[in-house]
Amino acid sequence: MLGGSGSAGCRPRGIRQLLAQVPAAGPTRRWPARVCPRHDIRDDVVSALVSTYAAEAFTEQEAEVLRRYFTNLDQPVFALVNLPEVVKGALFARYSRSDLSLRRLFLDEFVGELDVTGDETIDATVGLRRAEELYDKVFFEYGDDSVAQLGGVHLACEQASNVLTKVLEWGRLMAYLEQSTRYIAYNSRLGGRYRYYRDPEVMDSALSARYVSDLDRLFDAYAEMVGTIKDHFRARTPKDPADSDFVYRQAIAAKAFDAVRGVLPAASLSNVGIYGTGQAYEALLVRMRAHALPEAREYAELMLAELRKVVPSFLKRVDLPDRGEEAGAYAADVRERLDDLAEEYFPPDQPIGTAPVVDLTDFDPDAEVKLVAAALYPVTNRSDREVESRVRSMSVDERLVVLRAFVGDRGNRRHRPGRALERPTYRFDVLSDYGAFRDMQRHRMMTIDWQRLSPDHGYVRPPEVDDAGLGGRFDAAMERSRDLHDALLEPFPEQASYAVALAYRVRYLMEMNAREAMHVLELRSTPQGHPSYRQVAQQMHLAIRDVAGHRAIAEMMKFVDHSDEAELERLESERRAEAKRVARGGS
Repeated sequence: MLGGSGSAGCRPRGIRQLLAQVPAAGPTRRWPARVCPRHDIRDDVVSALVSTYAAEAFTEQEAEVLRRYFTNLDQPVFALVNLPEVVKGALFARYSRSDLSLRRLFLDEFVGELDVTGDETIDATVGLRRAEELYDKVFFEYGDDSVAQLGGVHLACEQASNVLTKVLEWGRLMAYLEQSTRYIAYNSRLGGRYRYYRDPEVMDSALSARYVSDLDRLFDAYAEMVGTIKDHFRARTPKDPADSDFVYRQAIAAKAFDAVRGVLPAASLSNVGIYGTGQAYEALLVRMRAHALPEAREYAELMLAELRKVVPSFLKRVDLPDRGEEAGAYAADVRERLDDLAEEYFPPDQPIGTAPVVDLTDFDPDAEVKLVAAALYPVTNRSDREVESRVRSMSVDERLVVLRAFVGDRGNRRHRPGRALERPTYRFDVLSDYGAFRDMQRHRMMTIDWQRLSPDHGYVRPPEVDDAGLGGRFDAAMERSRDLHDALLEPFPEQASYAVALAYRVRYLMEMNAREAMHVLELRSTPQGHPSYRQVAQQMHLAIRDVAGHRAIAEMMKFVDHSDEAELERLESERRAEAKRVARGGS
C-alpha cells in the first residue's frame, strides 16, 4: 500500500503510558535531511534550504514515536504515513485553528488515541519503496497518467509565507486547509522570532536590517492593537450571562483578529495541509520549480524530497530535462514575454484608473433562456437545438414555472440545483483587501487569477479600528509597509510583496458559472463571515440581479445574506459549537 496508509498497528487504545516514561525535560534530537537514494536531490542542497526555517525540538521518546508517521522531524515539509485516513484528516482540520505545528499537535492531542505497539519497526524518515517496480513499469515506461490519479499523499507545508500559500493552493484538483488569521494570534513567536519569512536573498543584502526592523514593528503594532481592540469590543458588547466564558472569549478574539489582521505583512508565515494525487503533485511541482518567486522554487525542492519518500514513481518526470524541466521552462518563457509586453502597453508610471470593489464585466444576456433549456434537456428525448427553440417560444411565465420547478424547495444552502446552472457564466473583476482575497481564492473550481500584491490600490481600514481610536496607528503601519515595499521593488521585484500588509487591496478575477456562484455567494455572505469578503459576495449577488438582469437566477440564491454586520460575527457559531460539545458530553 503506497505511503503505508492505514497501518494495521493503528488500533484505538492509548499510549500515554509510552510517553509518560520519558522525563519532562531531556535531550533533543535533530534528524538529518534524508532523501530517497535513488534520486539526485543532494542532502546538502536540502539542508541549505532547511536553514531558512526554524526546526522543532523533540525529546528522544517523542522522536521515537513521530518517526513512524512523519517522513522527517526537522523540516517544514513532511508527509504523513502509516496513519488511518480519518486521523490524517482530523489532524489537518485541527491544523487550521491552531498555532502548533502538525507534529506537536499529533503528540499533544492525537497520540493518546492510537496504539503504536505494532509500528515500532517502522521508520518513515528513510523513505518507502513498496510496489515501486510495478509502478515504474506501468507509469514511467508506458506513461499511464491515470495510475498517478489513484495514489494520494497528505503533505504538511509549514512556515510558508502568505505569498507562497497562494502558489501552493493554485491547483484545482487538490484539497487544502490553511491556518486562519481569525483563530490564531500572530504575535506568538517561532524559534524566538516573529513569524514571517526571511528571504535568503534579502537577508544577504544591504536591506536585511531594514527588512527585519520594519516587519518586527508591523508585528509589534499588531500585538499592541489586538490587546486594545479586545478591550474595546468587551466594553461595547458585554458578556451575556447565558454564554460561557470560553464562548465569549472566542468571539471577542475572532472579532479582534479580524479587525487588525490587515496590519500583518504578506511575509507572515502560515501552515498548509495538502492532500493530492501523484498527478496533482507533479503538476504543482513543475509549476513551482519554474516560478518567479525564489521561495516557491526552493520550497518545491523540499516538497519533492518528501514526496519521493512516499510516491517516488509518480514524480520521476518532475525534474527530467525533456519533461518537467522543459514544461517549466516553457511556462517561465511565456510569463517573461507577457511581463515585457505588459510593461510596454501599461507603463508603470501611468496612473491607475479607479474601480469599484466588484465589477461584473461579462455575462450572457440570454442566460436565463438557456438555463431553462438546460434544465429541460436531460428529461426529454429531443436535441439541444430543438429544446432551446421550444423554450424561446415560451412566455416569461412559462419559463419561470420551469425554473421554479428546477430549483424546488431549498431548505438550506446545501440543497443545490443540478448542472443546468452551470450554463450561465459571470466574470467579476474584484478589488478587495488581500485578507478577503485569501478567503475568496479558496474557491478554485472556478477560473480565478490575480495580480501581484502591491500598495498600488490603497488599503482598507476597518471601521472598528477607528472606533477603538487606533486609526493613526493603523495608518502608520500601512505607511511603513508601503515604504519597505518600494525599497525592495527594484532589487527584489518578486520578494517586494512580502512587505505589503494584508489591508492593501489586490485585484483579482473570478469567472464562475451560476452553480458555483450559488455556492460561493451563499457561503461567503453568512453573518459569521469576515465583513470584507461578505461585502464582495453581497455585491456579486446584486450585480447578477441588477447589472445582468438575471432576477430569476438571483432569486434562486435565496440564502445570500444581505443583513448588516453582526456585532460579534462568531458568537452564534461559537454557541452552536459549544452546544454540540455539551451534547457529546464534553466540557
